[in-house]
Amino acid sequence: MAQPDNKKFFENLTGAGKAIAVLTSGGDAQGMNAAVRAVVRMGIYVGAKVYFVHEGYQGMVDGGDNIKEAKWESVSSMLQVGGTVIGSARCKDFRTHEGRLKAAHNLVKRGITNLCVIGGDGSLTGANLFREEWSGLLAELVQQDLIDEEAAQKYSALHIVGMVGSIDNDFCGTDMTIGTDSALHRIIEVVDAIMTTAQSHQRTFVLEVMGRHCGYLALVSALACGADWVLIPEMPPEDGWEDKMCQKLSATRSRGSRLNIIIVAEGAIDRHGKAITSSIVKDLVVQCLGFDTRVTILGHVQRGGTPSAFDRILASRMGVEAVLALLETTANTPACVVSLCGNQSVRLPLMECVQMTQQVQKAMDEKKFEEAVRLRGRSFENNLRTYKLLAHRKPESELPHSNYNVAVLNVGAPAAGMNAAVRSAVRVGISEGHKMFAVSDGFEGFYKGQIKEVKWADVGGWTGQGGSLLGTKRTLPAKYIEKIAEQIRKYNINALLVIGGFEAYLGIMELLAARGIYEELCVPMVMVPATVSNNVPGSDLSIGADTALNAITDTCDRIKQSASGTKHRVFIIETMGGYCGYLASVGGLAAGADAAYIYEEPFDIRDLQSNVEHLTEKMKTSIQRGLILRNENSNENYTTDFIYQLYSEEGRGVFDCRKNVLGHMQQGGAPSPFDRNFGTKIAAKAMQWITKKLNESYRQGRVFANTEDSACLLGMRRRAMVFQPVVQLKDETDFVHRIPKEQWWLKLRPLMKILAKYKTSYDVSDSGQLEHVVLNRPRESEATAAI
Repeated sequence: MAQPDNKKFFENLTGAGKAIAVLTSGGDAQGMNAAVRAVVRMGIYVGAKVYFVHEGYQGMVDGGDNIKEAKWESVSSMLQVGGTVIGSARCKDFRTHEGRLKAAHNLVKRGITNLCVIGGDGSLTGANLFREEWSGLLAELVQQDLIDEEAAQKYSALHIVGMVGSIDNDFCGTDMTIGTDSALHRIIEVVDAIMTTAQSHQRTFVLEVMGRHCGYLALVSALACGADWVLIPEMPPEDGWEDKMCQKLSATRSRGSRLNIIIVAEGAIDRHGKAITSSIVKDLVVQCLGFDTRVTILGHVQRGGTPSAFDRILASRMGVEAVLALLETTANTPACVVSLCGNQSVRLPLMECVQMTQQVQKAMDEKKFEEAVRLRGRSFENNLRTYKLLAHRKPESELPHSNYNVAVLNVGAPAAGMNAAVRSAVRVGISEGHKMFAVSDGFEGFYKGQIKEVKWADVGGWTGQGGSLLGTKRTLPAKYIEKIAEQIRKYNINALLVIGGFEAYLGIMELLAARGIYEELCVPMVMVPATVSNNVPGSDLSIGADTALNAITDTCDRIKQSASGTKHRVFIIETMGGYCGYLASVGGLAAGADAAYIYEEPFDIRDLQSNVEHLTEKMKTSIQRGLILRNENSNENYTTDFIYQLYSEEGRGVFDCRKNVLGHMQQGGAPSPFDRNFGTKIAAKAMQWITKKLNESYRQGRVFANTEDSACLLGMRRRAMVFQPVVQLKDETDFVHRIPKEQWWLKLRPLMKILAKYKTSYDVSDSGQLEHVVLNRPRESEATAAI
């Protein structure tokens, strides 16, 4: 098939004759192995030699067996392993000139001039210094007769690309660092477990999380669990915080809550730079309030365990991007770091990011805390703003009184994170002076009048609950428009917030179409996408999809492990999604699948045969397990049973097969940290939009909104959160198959194929642009996918 002229494919980038070394340095982080795997496989794929450097910079200085050539099979079965299998160490030797000289010698001996470093800002700064000194180090090696002039000429430039592996998310220029999402999973698992025991005994728990210089983990976990108080180094509490905190805890208890959660970052300080430890906070609560209080210090639990689906996908994308960056680099290209902005991978000059990161610490040292928060980036700022909005209830006397009534409803199938979105919407609405109404059972409950006012305390503890506590149905409103208009009139509803999937999208369109007949429907309406299928037009991501991906990834890990004592087995796994192949494709990338069959990429019997042959070849090496994912509606004839039987027959004598239909377990369970925060922030933003629209459309004593832009979908597009009129999304929608006509994640499919050893085309049109970290990000990007 001829490739379109406007696209750039990586086939014209060759790694032949190049040698790439990959190392992990500094503290370990979950997902580092996925990054190493991607670098190795992409490097080999483009024809380069790839080397492991074991034990970080120490291995580079010591040389010998610490620097080994990697084979394709060397990185099998490491995707789901936490930490770093090639080892990491903090290295004093590399900080000395002599140490770096030894390291240069060890690299030149093997012809390595491309370095992929996975670590924090210290590791990346060290790599940049090494690059700057490279020509001088080679000159010294020539002087000492350790290498000849020809080698010095041949290997005259060292190219470096960094990936940030750090659970603290403390590196400026990237929305998420490798390991952060997994660390949040560990924290939230602990918080959810602690909440049950705290409730039983009416206890207060003080949780200390990692983050010596960065409060990201503390802040985001506080947002994800609805903690009563959070203490972080970037924004120390005002003087007198002790009394305010105790008043807040006491007020929470007086409203009927049986527990309090306080989250403390290990580097938390007060305005005068004095440390605030978890034990200080505990003593304070006991002395002031007499509450039964316990401290839990999470420690290194946060670094351990299996990487989340998000971290595996992030690390795989970054690893491939790092190899492409090394292939395209020239002697004049500055060392860069591959990073995530919104939903896009970008390249940024390494030292610009490092300098910005150092400026944060400088601002904190100089007690310029507002500046420190600003330098952390829009995502951090938005997290802090949203937390303050939701956690601290203003007294009635301080609230604005808008006289507007806003209704919230869930529509479609349940999705984890819906409850977090409802809680956020209700509390932001109340903070803005509105009366909030909850509608049970979607549009069905709406026409039946299942509508009641909801208060601040009614949504307490909702963030971590799965499913939909409001109740949700797939019923569309068209048949019941008259009754719905009657209910809007009866309760004087001035705006609607609809949280749901494709049915919610269709429902808003039907309400919009009836505006000409029923004036009651001329109110601002906004939809927030929430569906595990991630098939809503106008948004790259939906609430619930991340939780479903984690369910798929965890199950695939277990299924593959079940065959660890069995030679050569292939698993055929069916995922949900309707006609949308998001879960199968992205789940396949996260679980290390060999193929994923989806509706959007038609396949025939020849493709199936070629996949079987490919697996048969792989099974002849040391690869023992295969994983095939199939979207439930990918093809009406090539069913899961058919594919299972075909593979069983064609693989006879080489491998045996098992099949598994994952079903509704993808919809259940507690929401992931990502979905809790995405739901919280996107619903808060939607409510702020509603307030703005209500004020704009209030005239002559009532709300009247009938313009296109008064019925919008709030979605994440590439790097920004965007409000899009629902009418304008019609042309982007395939209504028969209930999917968007264009889907961003299809670009990730070649990654899965490359990492599974298939030859394929990979569009790199979006890659290769070295940006600057000082550029202002898009206005809305604070609510990016990166939580």
